[in-house]
Amino acid sequence: MAAVVVFDAEVMCREERIPAQFVWPAEERPPAAAADGVAGGGGEEIEIPVVDIAAFLNGGGEIPAGLAEACERHGFFQVVGHGVDPTLIAEAYRCCDAFYARPLAEKQRAARRPGESYGYASSFTGRFKSKLPWKETLSFHCPGAAAAAAPGKKMSAVADYFVGVLGKDYRHMGEVYQEYCDEMTRLALDVTEVLAATLGLADRGELRGFFAGGDSTMRLNYYPPCRQPHLTLGTGPHRDPTSLTLLHQDGVGGLQVRAGGGADEWRAVRPRADAFVVNIGDTFAALTGGRHASCLHRAVVSGGAARRSLTFFLNPQLDRVVRPPEALLLADGGTPRAYPDFTWREFLEFTQRHYRSDESTLDAFMSWVAGGRGGDGKQ
Repeated sequence: MAAVVVFDAEVMCREERIPAQFVWPAEERPPAAAADGVAGGGGEEIEIPVVDIAAFLNGGGEIPAGLAEACERHGFFQVVGHGVDPTLIAEAYRCCDAFYARPLAEKQRAARRPGESYGYASSFTGRFKSKLPWKETLSFHCPGAAAAAAPGKKMSAVADYFVGVLGKDYRHMGEVYQEYCDEMTRLALDVTEVLAATLGLADRGELRGFFAGGDSTMRLNYYPPCRQPHLTLGTGPHRDPTSLTLLHQDGVGGLQVRAGGGADEWRAVRPRADAFVVNIGDTFAALTGGRHASCLHRAVVSGGAARRSLTFFLNPQLDRVVRPPEALLLADGGTPRAYPDFTWREFLEFTQRHYRSDESTLDAFMSWVAGGRGGDGKQ
């Protein structure tokens, strides 16, 4: 039996030839690396709506031009006017750099265990045998305010996690990400009001309640430089199984989107320091009865620079039933629903135990539900 490859970023970024487990099939690879060192040279850029969320929240619900169409076509846009302090974002990146600069053995103190959705992962070595992503991740839960031990108690779950698994020297890092998660929770809930307006819901706060006290997740992504960036991917094509994703990417670039969600070419997303990328995930698509599209995206890697991104996934409570609001069901006029009821816990466990998230995760999950929730899905 072949030995499990160890993805030590400090070592891997110097390898002239990457291990076979990280080589993707020719039809799925990015174009050959361009002169600037980024796979595909960043590619042709996508034009997507930019929402000034402060203006929207203060303007009585006006929908930015093109947003409704974008939500229906590819589920992807950006928000500015978000009110997140730039110094907090900068400190979040500084802490990200500090964590990934630590020796592999130290990072592995927070190692992600089989079946869990949080912890440190050096690629997916040990879980999958091929098409491994060229990246490291650290994921941790960001429980909503309703999960606080007492009314008015300041949330500390994120800070406690860092200290508990990595040690007291990580307290500042944990406090930074606690504040960052609190800001992302606020912003994500504000974004649900924008999306409620695109759906024509009379109460733009109707979707906000669905996520009250949710079990959201934060992920720090690190994509080391790669000597053969045209042979691999930082993250393969997939749709997020979560509800909404809020992403801040550094200036290196690498995020790409399928503009039409299908056979269209991949389009690059130019980084904006003042903006958060928002993409709709599978659970939110189901919550809208299929009206909004789950975003198909991937990440390419650079031959000359490391890339980092800060990713927040908005989720409901684990046992919250995913079902469209009654106003949307009534608007359907009794036509068959696109998706049956399910809980976020069921979908999350499906992705951790049965199925590797890709472009067909929600369809595979629906087939699994229809089959009685038994057996394993494709890995």
